[in-house]
Amino acid sequence: MSKISKFFKGGGSSASKGRGGPSPQEALARLRETEEMLSKKQEYLETRIERELAAARHHGTKNKRAALQALKRKKRYEKQLSQIDGTLSTIEFQREALENSHTNTEVLKNMGYAAQAMKKVHENMDLNKIDDLMQDITEQQDVAQEISDAISSRTAFGDEFDE
Repeated sequence: MSKISKFFKGGGSSASKGRGGPSPQEALARLRETEEMLSKKQEYLETRIERELAAARHHGTKNKRAALQALKRKKRYEKQLSQIDGTLSTIEFQREALENSHTNTEVLKNMGYAAQAMKKVHENMDLNKIDDLMQDITEQQDVAQEISDAISSRTAFGDEFDE
């Protein structure tokens, strides 16, 4: 089972009926089932096409009528196969769109939670208090720099004495 299918598993069917529509997980599961069914039909038609082609070759010039019938069946199967290819493409597109939509919904929901958490964190903060605190920090850094400069500068220990 792929990571994406594990991600989208879950959710109850009773909850979806109460909302009036299927959940994204249910819709994705059905789309995957349909894809699998169509893929199996594709494989079946491909083997039928190969058989009809083999039959046409077998009859070749000996029995032209049977060879023509086999080629007509082959052409019919190819048309069905082409239709299934188009249907599969449409279903894959719809499944991907639904997966992206579900992912976007989850992302937005989580971003909303994060915004609420940030609001709660910032609720006790006052911009004036923060500004005063930043000024105090700057002043203390300036004082520390002055002390550091005073300690590290060479005070004329050796220069005080005049020879």
